[in-house]
Amino acid sequence: MSGAQLFNCLLASTVALALGAGLDLWWGDPRRGPHLVVGLGRLIGALDRRWRRPGLSPAQARRRGRRLVWSVCAVAGLGSAAGLTLCYLTSPWLGGAVEALLVWQVLSGKSLRDHALAVQTALADDDLARARRAVGLMVGRDTDRLDPAGVARAGVESVAESATDAAVAPLFYLALGGAALAWTHKAVNTMDSMVGYRDQRYIDFGRAAARLDDAAGWLPARLAARLMILAAGLIGLDRPQAVRVWRRDANRPDSPNAGQTEAVCAGALGVALGGPAWYGGRLDPKPVLGQDDRPIQASDIGAASRLSLTTAGLAGLAGLAWRALLLGALRVWL
Repeated sequence: MSGAQLFNCLLASTVALALGAGLDLWWGDPRRGPHLVVGLGRLIGALDRRWRRPGLSPAQARRRGRRLVWSVCAVAGLGSAAGLTLCYLTSPWLGGAVEALLVWQVLSGKSLRDHALAVQTALADDDLARARRAVGLMVGRDTDRLDPAGVARAGVESVAESATDAAVAPLFYLALGGAALAWTHKAVNTMDSMVGYRDQRYIDFGRAAARLDDAAGWLPARLAARLMILAAGLIGLDRPQAVRVWRRDANRPDSPNAGQTEAVCAGALGVALGGPAWYGGRLDPKPVLGQDDRPIQASDIGAASRLSLTTAGLAGLAGLAWRALLLGALRVWL
């Protein structure tokens, strides 16, 4: 591939990043046709059922868990890289069109915003049963015990944490390595959500997925927290309090990444997030992030969504700026 062809491919890839992100914001998840994340989940589920069998020793379960990680990453990462390479070699703009579709499907900003709005609307209508069902689509905890404040808190926490997993981290990897690298991250993140539990079934089998997800999300989570602090100031939330709570509480959760944006969001809104929650009938004594300056309410879900969306916008602009620098450097080199 000549230098001019490389420049055209990088330019088409950058346009694809912007176009795919725009499709996600405008259209959301595909309403018809295949959704690649759903297919990824089905693949993980099938391999889980095939390789995680009763009677495995801890060492065998860990070995099969590593096999799951490498297999799914190969399908998602190498498969998309091979397909995109073939398309770009045919035509930079064919490659860009295919990459835009992959970018669209790897992001999930609008669908998460729609889920959050459904929870907020149900709470505003005083329909607790509907609010519990709606928030159950966003979180893994038991929702049948939640009161209205608990539903609102779960919704805000999910929106805050998703600012990293569903927006900043994919955009970070898209800017660095295009759709192939972003889909590799999506594979790791999806495996963690499906098998990365610490219960008896997955403590060994899901260990590799959980650890790799922690490693892949470490830098994006910290970038997301800093961008969210900036976003809080831009939309009129309490930026100084966001900084104070982030510095104090971000590392309280067991997860090395989950507390970053949750702590910022708690401080920016002036509410307490986290705290004990029920998972599968078991009470998890999660630490509290932030402080109870006031009771949490349904409207905080909307405020958290605006904060998350602004954070994602800043991440997208940063990614495009990085690509512009690369294009400028490549043009000078050529």
